[in-house]
Amino acid sequence: MDSGEIRQKFLDFFKNKGHLIVPSAPLVLKNDPTLLFTNSGMVQFKDYFLGHGTPKSVRIADTQKCLRVSGKHNDLEEVGIDTYHHTMFEMLGNWSFGDYFKKEAIAWAWELLIEVYNLPKDRLYATVFGGDKDDNLPADDDALKFWKQILPADRILYGKKKDNFWEMGDTGPCGPCSEIHIDLRTEDEIKRKPGRDLVNADHPQVIEIWNLVFMEFNRKADGSLEKLPSQHVDTGMGFERLCMAIQRKTSTYDTTVFKPLMDFISEACGIQYGASEKTDVAIRVLADHIRAVAFAIADGQLPSNTGAGYVIRRILRRAVRYGFTFLNFKEPFLYKLVPVLGAQLKEVFPELESQKDYVGKVIFEEEQSFLKTLDKGLKRFEGLEPEFKRGGVPGTVAFELYDTYGFPFDLTSLIARERGFAVDEKGFQVEMEKQKARSKSDAVKEAGDWVLVGDDAATEFIGYENLQAQVRIIKYRKLKQKGKEVFQLVFDKTPFYAESGGQVGDTGYLEVNGEKIPVTDTKKENELIVHFTEKLPADLSQPVHAVVSAGKRRLTMNNHSVTHLLHAALRQVLGRHVEQKGSLVNDKITRFDFSHYAAMTPEEISKVEDLVNQKIRENIALDEKRNVPIEKAKEMGAMALFGEKYGDFVRVITFDRNFSVELCGGTHVPATGHIGLFKIVSESSVAAGVRRIEAVTAEEAEKLVRQEIHLLDQVRGLLKNPKDVVAATKALLDERHQFEKKLERLYQEQANQLKDELARKVLKKNGSSLIIEKITVPNADVLKNIAYALRNQFDDLLLVLAADVENKPQVAVMIGEKLAGTNTYHAGNMVKELAKEIDGGGGGQPFFATAGGKNLNGLDAVIARARQLIQ
Repeated sequence: MDSGEIRQKFLDFFKNKGHLIVPSAPLVLKNDPTLLFTNSGMVQFKDYFLGHGTPKSVRIADTQKCLRVSGKHNDLEEVGIDTYHHTMFEMLGNWSFGDYFKKEAIAWAWELLIEVYNLPKDRLYATVFGGDKDDNLPADDDALKFWKQILPADRILYGKKKDNFWEMGDTGPCGPCSEIHIDLRTEDEIKRKPGRDLVNADHPQVIEIWNLVFMEFNRKADGSLEKLPSQHVDTGMGFERLCMAIQRKTSTYDTTVFKPLMDFISEACGIQYGASEKTDVAIRVLADHIRAVAFAIADGQLPSNTGAGYVIRRILRRAVRYGFTFLNFKEPFLYKLVPVLGAQLKEVFPELESQKDYVGKVIFEEEQSFLKTLDKGLKRFEGLEPEFKRGGVPGTVAFELYDTYGFPFDLTSLIARERGFAVDEKGFQVEMEKQKARSKSDAVKEAGDWVLVGDDAATEFIGYENLQAQVRIIKYRKLKQKGKEVFQLVFDKTPFYAESGGQVGDTGYLEVNGEKIPVTDTKKENELIVHFTEKLPADLSQPVHAVVSAGKRRLTMNNHSVTHLLHAALRQVLGRHVEQKGSLVNDKITRFDFSHYAAMTPEEISKVEDLVNQKIRENIALDEKRNVPIEKAKEMGAMALFGEKYGDFVRVITFDRNFSVELCGGTHVPATGHIGLFKIVSESSVAAGVRRIEAVTAEEAEKLVRQEIHLLDQVRGLLKNPKDVVAATKALLDERHQFEKKLERLYQEQANQLKDELARKVLKKNGSSLIIEKITVPNADVLKNIAYALRNQFDDLLLVLAADVENKPQVAVMIGEKLAGTNTYHAGNMVKELAKEIDGGGGGQPFFATAGGKNLNGLDAVIARARQLIQ
């Protein structure tokens, strides 16, 4: 049974049990502040467990792309080293939202494993929660009772909270769980030691394959537990491990999940898998990591130096290093795996196959960039290796490898571990704090528990038609961030648009009993619309008059609608390959990221700008359709963005059905004429294969045009109002260039004269031609040229020049080739000593070094100190 068939049998089984089969959510999360990535199957359903939304069905099943490389669930260090950890993995899951519970979940799990997958009964073990005193929780006797109807008692084990009480994070839905483990060892090994002794003991052949979580509680911010509104089932079965068990393999990497990738890698590098442990690890790393990197990019997350983007860059660079060191891939290679992976998974995850060229281009550019510094960084590490034997790798070295050569800390740690060294992580973090080379994460947020004021229900958004409304507070909580206390409020309905789809959240105010409280931001937290204020109304039970800032909303709508026009115009001018890769829409600008492989020409920018303004002048009316079935919307030609999760019913925004049709939940102008004017400010690159346009509209566009005209008028005035401003400016630049060339010749003549004058002052002393002088030169280049000219004239030169360079002190020390060979003097050491006299510092090579400083009056002291050093 191959991996595709195994996956399909799971989905078919639960479909026959009345479950709705839903697609995987994207790997990259947009509206969940607690996670960077989807790290388990339950993430997309979290709101249903908390009672914040209603699922499409009370029974759901899916296969979910998951990524565990940061935070609590971090498996990166083990990936490739062992034979069963992965970065990206599939989680097969079945869900019950207030419907069936433990009895059915356990019975169906057994039925699928035994009757459909034909796994051996005598190799399976089940664990149940044994209770926890700290949380005052008893053992899960219900689960034990149901398992006893299936399994002998000696294959049912009690587990501690660590293994048998599942929690998403520090807060949120949780509950006891039952794990199903399988023993894949040989009969001889089983006779020597029973499998029950190895359950949850990290044995690579006695592994968990399915976790049945019984969601009963919500963990609050104070650590206490409260009962959820209803009981739910959340199960997760590791697809790769299941394939390993069914296909009777000893490693997940030996299954048909990874075989196409590993065969391709082996053939490309000419090394058979199984040839050596080091090359085997490298092949596993590449096969695993390309899955995480490719699907993250396909879902909208580009590699970068911060947040989720840095996680992807770390994974990619770890793979590049393994391929470079152990498989001899000295040129970009990982990108070649994208078509292999896309073809393999196109039926279940089509987003990669449809974007394979774009994803491959991004990965190629990332590989190429890192390979430029990887070899140098490895040589730097090896050069310092003798010093590491005394106390491991210092944090300063780890930081140098990060800052100069692009080595993530965990890559340095891995290389050190291979050579038997530890890395000073605390020292590395100290250096990171000093340098602040990478943007920090948001300051730690301390959120309190939600306090209910009214009936807990989903918020109705009424902001498409209304900018103010009478609302009631449903709940609120305190939030501490950066030492400041703010409040988050949730209403029964709201006219405030929450930040989403690139559009910023609304601001405005709340009025209660004559008191006005500013709303500073509006965001989505999962499916909650959360309003930020710096204080609470005195009486939370009173009706609240919620008012959106109309001016800001109007300007933001201009910029959002023009983004749709811009997207359509780019596709007309540049080609149908253009797809949105990100956006920011506020009341000041629109910023639009899109897939394209080259900088736009001025002509292309003008064409796009002209086309957008043409559509604005046509005053095209907004055609808005709500609750459109997703398939019908696609038939209408609506563009769906990869990395966004859409429901079964969507909102379609159209400005001329032959020009712009998009799925969008944002706010828009009633007709394009409201936008007024569109002006592109800049076009640039933000990542491999991704360009960025920043533009302004309406008042901001008019302001920009006025500024440009005013600037042109000023230039015209300075040039005495010529008929042709460009020609006059060019003539002025040519004239300046001629003057600069004359000045350069003059400087050279002065330098030659000064060099000859210094040569006549040579003093023969102790086998050297000694010159110690104070001089004035027009720039540092002249000083350097004089020093080298004298070195060419005297091979035993010992030169110290204390120079006034444009009223700033500089020191130069030059040693002739013959004298340098004696190692009597070291220019770098000498200049460091002399620089103290001018309150400065410097350095250089053993034969030539320079220093700058602050104290011009110290040049005489430099001369005196130089004579002391040379005596």
